[in-house]
Amino acid sequence: MEDSPKSPSSRRAQAESPKLGRDAATDYFKQRENKTERKPNQSGGDRVLMLHGGTFLNDKAYRWGSKHKTEEPGEIMLGVTYRVGEWKNSMDLNFRAELVSYSIDSERPLKLSVMPIISFPDARSEFPLYFGAGAGAGIFFKQVGEESDLSFDYAIIIGSRFPTLFDVWGLFFETGLKGHVHLLSSGQQDGVFLAAGGIFEF
Repeated sequence: MEDSPKSPSSRRAQAESPKLGRDAATDYFKQRENKTERKPNQSGGDRVLMLHGGTFLNDKAYRWGSKHKTEEPGEIMLGVTYRVGEWKNSMDLNFRAELVSYSIDSERPLKLSVMPIISFPDARSEFPLYFGAGAGAGIFFKQVGEESDLSFDYAIIIGSRFPTLFDVWGLFFETGLKGHVHLLSSGQQDGVFLAAGGIFEF
């Protein structure tokens, strides 16, 4: 006895048979769309905040203070970075503010550095390595003698990030080249830096 078109066994056979052609393509793109919608939640939220501390390695200052050249004037840096935007599947736009202390002529200059930084690949990619560059302004709260209180700041960055190491936060490490040029006097400083800190997604 044959099953009628509406019998349970007939419906079960239709459900188990693979979909072909247009129906298969429709199901594929629906599944892909659902995965894309869920991905940001799996890797954290849209906001990324980074807190770090670091120092300079083998940096030099030129014509800053009484000496023509000063070895290793850079001391401690403390900073915060916030992702303010992104180019989807490409790059992130970040804003970084950083306090940096120096040792020049037995004095302790202190500078606030602010700059936008473009980094790639974007944080959503979950790729552990990233590269970036930025340029901005430096404002000295304490300065040596009659040196400029304003500077042009720049940075080239190579980093490694692990944002979900502890659920919604993780760790990151950075190195690269960082420096500044005084705008109203002849001093400048540059060198390799090393920094580490926490990264938070929410």
